[in-house]
Amino acid sequence: MVVIKTLDLNTQDRWDQFVETCEEATFFHRAGWKSVIESTTGHTSYYFYAEQDGQICGVLPLVEVKSLLFGHSLVSTPFCVYGGVASISDAATVKLLDHAKTLAETLGVDYLELRHRQAKSPDWLAKHKHATFRRPLSNDAGNLQAMKRKQRAVIRQAISNEHTATIETGLDQFFHVYSTSVRNLGTPVFSRRFFQALQAVFKHDCEVLTIHHQGRPVSSLMSFYFRDEVLPYYGGGLPDSRNLKSMDFMYWNLMQRTTARGLATFDFGRSKIDSGPYHYKRHWGFKPEPLCYEYHLVKATKLPDNSPNNPKYRYFIKLWQHLPLGLSQQLGPYLSKNLA
Repeated sequence: MVVIKTLDLNTQDRWDQFVETCEEATFFHRAGWKSVIESTTGHTSYYFYAEQDGQICGVLPLVEVKSLLFGHSLVSTPFCVYGGVASISDAATVKLLDHAKTLAETLGVDYLELRHRQAKSPDWLAKHKHATFRRPLSNDAGNLQAMKRKQRAVIRQAISNEHTATIETGLDQFFHVYSTSVRNLGTPVFSRRFFQALQAVFKHDCEVLTIHHQGRPVSSLMSFYFRDEVLPYYGGGLPDSRNLKSMDFMYWNLMQRTTARGLATFDFGRSKIDSGPYHYKRHWGFKPEPLCYEYHLVKATKLPDNSPNNPKYRYFIKLWQHLPLGLSQQLGPYLSKNLA
């Protein structure tokens, strides 16, 4: 008989051992996200697991997000591209989904959102507006050959611009570059404390790569490691990185480092279908895999639309792009924690 239990300090190791071996699980199912999110955003989390005969057979991380701007939701998992149920049995999946629906209705949220890579509930409403990009790695020559010819030329140009790459232990250069980059895009930045928590919780599975040109940082990237894959996740560049092709060099350097470590998969993350980043990743030789975000509506009458492409956010984005950097760094965390 499958029973549902709640994650506590005594079961974190068992949870992570299951996540490590479950095919459906991702880096974003790791128990460490619970403490990162709770300690830096104040959101309440509910991490449930299914157990049968004393063994974990499924997990479901859930976070309650309350926002005056974006409503009241229960999400698996906010700030993450993947989430939802990861299990090894249909019985565990059904139990966890039912438990999530009951919790959503008890909390009185607007909607429950589960960020699955593949559909779990055909009778639920779903969005297919994002795709993820993953592919196996080979050697440098093979990785180059997988790209479109134009992207190979960009990589060669980036290499000729004499960049240097450094693995950073601190966050100063990363935070300056990343916060500048997202401000210029009109997006509120996460707090420095959020990134410090990621480093502290995930330790060697969280790595910061910074690219310098003539001794000055121009692009920087925080990546995660999980099983045999790397996930470049929080990345950005200063304005002149575009002409220098510094971000192209950054991703190429990470690809080289990943190959040298003997890892097999490069997960380039999600992008909105038919957007600029979507086509950029295709140029690198990645094929889009549509994601299935599934919804159970409670108080809401329609699917949420918190996308920056929503016209009602257009003025806010333009305003944010013109904020002084220091002010955007101070105000950003108060808003970004609600951008689940």
